[in-house]
Amino acid sequence: MVFLMKWFKKKERTETPQQVALKPIQFPANVVLLWAKAIEGDKVIQLWLKENGYEALFHATNAVYLVQHSRDWLMENGYAHLMAMINAAEGLEKAQQWLLMHQMDLLYHIGRAVDHETDSFEWLAKHATPDLIILAKSMQFVKDRIEENHNDIHFFGKD
Repeated sequence: MVFLMKWFKKKERTETPQQVALKPIQFPANVVLLWAKAIEGDKVIQLWLKENGYEALFHATNAVYLVQHSRDWLMENGYAHLMAMINAAEGLEKAQQWLLMHQMDLLYHIGRAVDHETDSFEWLAKHATPDLIILAKSMQFVKDRIEENHNDIHFFGKD
């Protein structure tokens, strides 16, 4: 029994996490619209993003689909704010608070809008450009589909 206890015991982290400076995430509207299409599942655009200097958007797309490698890549390469937006879209209040604390109101409201918070969609309508609203809607559609699949017993383990 002691052997089993050791097996399931969490390993303690020996190294301290490094602080990684956040990189800018200002993208032209046409790139944001391409990103929205990539999130909707266009594999050609996903590859184009990766090969044309938008690797962060490639990984953010995969992170929306719960790909852990891409989630880690965002955190390790200066895009923790994108990962926080995705976490906010998944309802994680800690991520929402982090975005607000770091004055990233736009990412905060995109994340909350994806999570069906009406006040954030209203905020986006007043303060964001149309490409960002389209991005939020694309993310919302995909996140809703992922959630439905996770709740469908017939779909268990297929994503």
